[in-house]
Amino acid sequence: MHLRYLNRDDTEALVAVEDGTVVGFVDMEYRVRLNFTTPQAWIPDLIVGEASRSRGAGAALLGRCDELALSRGCWSLSLESANCRDRAHAFYLREGLTDAAKSFSKLFEGHGVQWPPAPPPSEG
Repeated sequence: MHLRYLNRDDTEALVAVEDGTVVGFVDMEYRVRLNFTTPQAWIPDLIVGEASRSRGAGAALLGRCDELALSRGCWSLSLESANCRDRAHAFYLREGLTDAAKSFSKLFEGHGVQWPPAPPPSEG
């Protein structure tokens, strides 16, 4: 992650630590949208290591994001998740998020990016 991103006033970056080891990470941005008077919190990345899943790290990270978003007056919190991430989708629903939209992307060639990413072996 670029230091330039971390230094922005409209971003947060949080880690979950268990027994002195980082087991999870989330970053969140506060987006201003034309048709709303308050910002929307958006999570581009929420990652919990495979061995640490279903142990509370993701819930703790999302809970802290809720607190921070509410303290900034956000009208909602949103994130996207690849279609293949069934286990992650079930987690988000358990945590009170709603499956509310479809996401559409156009990938520009020449950047070496695969999007959407290939399904992880454990979730494929």
